[in-house]
Amino acid sequence: MPPTTRSAPGRTASPVQRQLRPTAKVLPEHARAHNRSLVLGHLFHEGPSSRADVARSTGLTRVTVSDLVAALLAEGLVAELGVRAEGKVGKPATLVGLRSADHHVVVLDLTDDETVHGAVMTLVGEVVTRAHVPGGGATGADAVTLVEDLCRRLVDGAARPVIGVGISSPGVIDDAGRVVEAPNRGWYDVPLAARLTATLGVPVHVANDANTRALGEYTYGGADASAMIVTVGQGVGAGMLVDGALVRGRGHAAGEIGHVTVVDDDTPGETPQRCACGRAGCLETVLSAPALRRRTAGLSPQDADAALASVGRMLGRTLAPVVSALNLAEVLLSGPPELLDGPLRDAATTTLRDRTMPVVGHDLRLRMAALDEDAALAGAAVLVLSGQLGIT
Repeated sequence: MPPTTRSAPGRTASPVQRQLRPTAKVLPEHARAHNRSLVLGHLFHEGPSSRADVARSTGLTRVTVSDLVAALLAEGLVAELGVRAEGKVGKPATLVGLRSADHHVVVLDLTDDETVHGAVMTLVGEVVTRAHVPGGGATGADAVTLVEDLCRRLVDGAARPVIGVGISSPGVIDDAGRVVEAPNRGWYDVPLAARLTATLGVPVHVANDANTRALGEYTYGGADASAMIVTVGQGVGAGMLVDGALVRGRGHAAGEIGHVTVVDDDTPGETPQRCACGRAGCLETVLSAPALRRRTAGLSPQDADAALASVGRMLGRTLAPVVSALNLAEVLLSGPPELLDGPLRDAATTTLRDRTMPVVGHDLRLRMAALDEDAALAGAAVLVLSGQLGIT
């Protein structure tokens, strides 16, 4: 007879409303792909290593590492670099390394409304060639054609095999590279990655420009593993990393601080301005590069500094809840240094520290981004490395 269960006195037993999400069957090829990415990731971050070094670092067996390295040698992704000079008895170890200069990635930065920036890069983020195409404020289908033409030109002109294309674009973009909405580009529900992959014949990866800058600063620029990168250009956005992982959010819109309302009819000395999103008083209407230039135009240096500091205080008030909730270590500003690196940054730092607990704000760093104009391009390269090689 099966056992019976009793409810606690006065309580009615209720069914469990949540259950564990079912997982797909893990196949051997999935494990091999994961192990392959571990080996490539070690060589990318640590440089030339012996097979034994890779095994110790990744936790894989030496047999597994040797098998994977043999496959990568056959693919041309890694090369043997000779033996390591050691004073130990026995056969010296043979080093293997990533053939980073023998494969290229094509990257585009669509942040600037007036100019589309593109480049061909090596696997370690070194720029091989650059290209700049006037955007002319193109929107909608015209903007897609402009991007496609530049991608094709760079792919066709690359001197090495192109493993993929990475694109840094403004807007809300899902994991498949579909632009959900990018008001400044006039893009709504545009399957940009799929469309370009079909026309170019190489894999294309598209992500939000602030997120790609965060990836670039973390991978190549030394940003902390828990950081926010605030991008200031034609619009305003932010990319966030928590413990080294990119924060995307439920609707892929994490970091859209540019459309937080900071000015309303009761804000002293400010009049709400209409935003590209259709609302008024968004942070973007005061912090974007065009807005900052309009605000300081014709002012004396002293008055311009005061105007920039006022915007810095608005930025600090906007960031304080986010920094506190995530306990971030640093905030990086990416944009025109003549506008951001001075009274604006100082005022934002002071406001942030005044509005957060000492344990959060005391050691918080608010600095300019290290990679500056190449951050989005470097981050777009990381998209390809992650998507095609599993390197994170």
